[in-house]
Amino acid sequence: MSGILVFAEQSGGTFKATAAELLGTATDLAAALGTTVSAAVLGDAPAADLGGFGASKVYQASGDFNDYNTGAITDALAAIIREAKPDVVLAPASYAGRDAIPRIAARFDTAMASDCTGLRADGGKLVARRPMYAGRAYADVTIDSSPAIFAVRPNTFPRAESNGSTAEVVAVSWEASTPTVTVVETLAPDSTGIDLGSAGRVVAGGRSLKSKESFDSVIRPLGAAIAAGVGASRAATDAGYAPHNEQVGQTGQTVNPSLYIACGISGAIQHLAGMRTSKVIVAINKDPDAPIFQHATYGIVADLFDVVPELTAAFEALD
Repeated sequence: MSGILVFAEQSGGTFKATAAELLGTATDLAAALGTTVSAAVLGDAPAADLGGFGASKVYQASGDFNDYNTGAITDALAAIIREAKPDVVLAPASYAGRDAIPRIAARFDTAMASDCTGLRADGGKLVARRPMYAGRAYADVTIDSSPAIFAVRPNTFPRAESNGSTAEVVAVSWEASTPTVTVVETLAPDSTGIDLGSAGRVVAGGRSLKSKESFDSVIRPLGAAIAAGVGASRAATDAGYAPHNEQVGQTGQTVNPSLYIACGISGAIQHLAGMRTSKVIVAINKDPDAPIFQHATYGIVADLFDVVPELTAAFEALD
């Protein structure tokens, strides 16, 4: 193999947690496959620092990538891939991983495995595990074309710690193609909390909250107490209890935290599709027959208005 290239996302000059996660995993896989690890960086960020997470070389494309632009990201990443010539590309299953990375696969006439929840080396090849049919089944996938592209759900693997070393940085020139979309305005999100897609903990509320005021006074304090992202079921967002960018489920965001606390959520298959792979699921619902209990690690059959404030107080007391 000629190497594994990791797309290390950054925002405002700070690398996202998925960069350390994927580089650590790539390092382990490269050792098993007898190859090397490099990284791809778009924009102004301390690229050399990625050497501490296992990258032997970092390919950096300059430019302003603060405002998401599918065409620019695709063009810049394509230039890096042509320069690095990797056999494997690993990317986070983020907005870019779901939008720009499939375009990369099409541009290089190669295959892609999306939303992977596992990677392993087997027989000299990379094998990915990914959910199908809203998480009801899993498939093990190998890709014969090159570069083989895999988009991985955040929080699938442990985040590597930096050893303080630095990597060689290669500046990659690129040209943007004629834009097909013009950005006329960029609106900041209403939420200022932890990013839901990459959150290590998530607290989510459902229709049982009954109002936006209850959602804000019951769910958000618990999220703040345990440094968790705040999510909601589709019923809750449709009712206006929470903004739609906080919706978890088949038509919302997919999360993969180490802890998911579902408060007043029945557990419809559409919601499960967005959080089924959570490591530990805690369900709070006064209906003992709620489907969520079939998938919960721990279940509390009680009124969320009684339980959640007690949990919040208990966690706050730990500080």
